[in-house]
Amino acid sequence: MDLNAEVITNVEAELKAQLGNAVQVRDAKSLSGVSINDAWALETSAGRFFLKTNAADRHPSRFVAEAADLALLANAKEPRTPKVIATGEADGTAWLLLEFITTKAWTAEADAALGRGLAKQHRHSQPLYGLDRNNWIGLLPQDNTPTADWTTFFMQHRLAPLVRMARDHQRINDGDVLRFERLYAALPDLLPQEKPALLHGDLWHGNALNTADGVVVVDPAAYYGHREMDVAMAGLFGGIGPDFLVAYNNEWPLEPGWEGRMDLCRLYPLLVHLNLFGGGYSEKVSEVLRRYV
Repeated sequence: MDLNAEVITNVEAELKAQLGNAVQVRDAKSLSGVSINDAWALETSAGRFFLKTNAADRHPSRFVAEAADLALLANAKEPRTPKVIATGEADGTAWLLLEFITTKAWTAEADAALGRGLAKQHRHSQPLYGLDRNNWIGLLPQDNTPTADWTTFFMQHRLAPLVRMARDHQRINDGDVLRFERLYAALPDLLPQEKPALLHGDLWHGNALNTADGVVVVDPAAYYGHREMDVAMAGLFGGIGPDFLVAYNNEWPLEPGWEGRMDLCRLYPLLVHLNLFGGGYSEKVSEVLRRYV
């Protein structure tokens, strides 16, 4: 697929506005391994850039929200995020232009760097859980209505909407819907209280990149929540090694009993995957539920 000519014109105009000189896009190479958006490596007269595109009417505001999420995480300084150049829309195509990140193989040192950096990011807080705007996790809208209590936020704005969605699409059985109701009642006794932490929100191994200048995190679904959510997500699909947890706990120890809460925190990303992909995620959600209720 060729990159939309109007998008190229818009990108060149934005780069000129920011750099002060005319910039020409010389080549746009389509990149594989990206499931939600189209991705491009742009070779320009001002260097290489990374571009995401998608149909503007499919996911309105997705790239605007992602740019805002990246800017929010950038304020924490660790872990590093790619610099946002610009976002826009042209000829029915939404686009997001970012710094190009050159990666190298993931290592145990990267595990440790991610753990340390994430703990430092989690020190950033605000009075309420949630965010002053909604955003997206994958293809699903994410409700960030500010809430004073973590268990209430976790139930009302993370678990319950996705349980209803899965029920409506017949991807969860009635028994597990009832188990979720019992889980909601038990949450105050299962989750420790902590002040809201700035979360990446979608921190699986594919969203952490190793570079010559350290670890860079991408594709956030940021909000202020319980820090165990990020820690649990990092261990959900493998790819991030044990040095991550060691370094995190050395920087800011998790509350006692955290090991037993990891699967509880993973219910949210598992429900996301259940609603997006179905399949074996129903069994995984059921298995986790039965450990707690």
